[in-house]
Amino acid sequence: MIDLTQLEGGLIVSCQAYPGEPMDHAETMAQLAEAAADGRAGAVRLQGLDAIRLGRERLAVPIVGLVKRGADGVFITPTLDDALAVAETGAAIVALDGTRRSRPDGRTLAATVAAIRSESDVAIMADCGSVDDALSAADGGVDLIGTTLAGYTAERPRTDGPDLALVAEIAARIAVPVIAEGRIHSAAQAVAAMRAGAHAVCVGTAITHPTSITSAFVDALDDR
Repeated sequence: MIDLTQLEGGLIVSCQAYPGEPMDHAETMAQLAEAAADGRAGAVRLQGLDAIRLGRERLAVPIVGLVKRGADGVFITPTLDDALAVAETGAAIVALDGTRRSRPDGRTLAATVAAIRSESDVAIMADCGSVDDALSAADGGVDLIGTTLAGYTAERPRTDGPDLALVAEIAARIAVPVIAEGRIHSAAQAVAAMRAGAHAVCVGTAITHPTSITSAFVDALDDR
């Protein structure tokens, strides 16, 4: 298993595209991950088995791998079969839904984690949406807890930036390292997340989604 201390204090760059977008290709995402690594990202987060495999061939930094099935409910590496498929690509970390919601295959998160452990020594990151999610995920034996789903389930309001209060509370209550992820729009917010107690920060849209970045500039010019 990866030594998680190598992620400490660093930046994970999420390289993903939405379905149907011009950049929604495994090769493009792998190239984007390479560019992030050249910029000294400590790890990258890649979605899709083909993108993860390409990244594994080219990158020296660890890969947080996942697959998405749909866009509602439990859709981030939602089943045990999905998690094992990601592990087989050589990803160092498998990211999966870490909420307490029902999973499509009927397994609990804890049962999913145990089954992954029996097949692989990959590290497991639980994408959570609340403190209760994080507590449950920690009890289930995950290695990392992400705030990825904060504001995207019914348990917490969606903040304009990262949910720093959630980062701080999880870090204070749980020994499992916390990855601050979700709506980190600037370097200053990334630093704030670290100061709130994050082990590392994961940034996606602000770095790797040209459509959103372009729109922000256009909106600012329109509002001048």
